[in-house]
Amino acid sequence: MVNLTPFLLFDGNCAEAMAFYQSCLGGELTITRVGDTPMKGQMPPEQHHKVAHANLKSSAIEFSATDWLHPTRTPRQGNTVAMYMSGARYNELRAIFDKLAVGANKELLDDLRDMPFGSYGHLADKYGVHWFFQGDKATS
Repeated sequence: MVNLTPFLLFDGNCAEAMAFYQSCLGGELTITRVGDTPMKGQMPPEQHHKVAHANLKSSAIEFSATDWLHPTRTPRQGNTVAMYMSGARYNELRAIFDKLAVGANKELLDDLRDMPFGSYGHLADKYGVHWFFQGDKATS
C-alpha cells in the first residue's frame, strides 16, 4: 500500500525545525541522520550530521522532512515542499513514478532505482510539483 505524505526540505536545520513543529503540534518525532544510515559511506563526513529522514506523526497529523542533500541543486522558495510516496513495493511505485514522469522536467528527474535503504526516485512533474519516492528495492 502506497502512503502519500507532505514532505519538507530544509537547508541544514531540519532537526531544529521538526523539534519546533513537535513542540507546537505534539506527536511522535523520529529523526534519522545521514551518519546513522548505510548511505553515510556515499556522503562526505561534513554531511553526516544532516537529517536523512524525519517524521512527525500523531493521530491528527503526519508529515516528513529531510535536509537538502542534492549536491547540484539549491533550495529556494517553491522547491522546498514536496509530496512523498513511501511504504510500497517497487512495482507499485514504478507504475506511479512513470505516470507522473510524463512531461516532467528531465533536469530534475532522478529515476527510481535501488539504493542501500531501498528504492528511491525524485521528479518535478509537468506542473512543477516535486515528488519523492521511497520503497522496497526492485531486487527484493
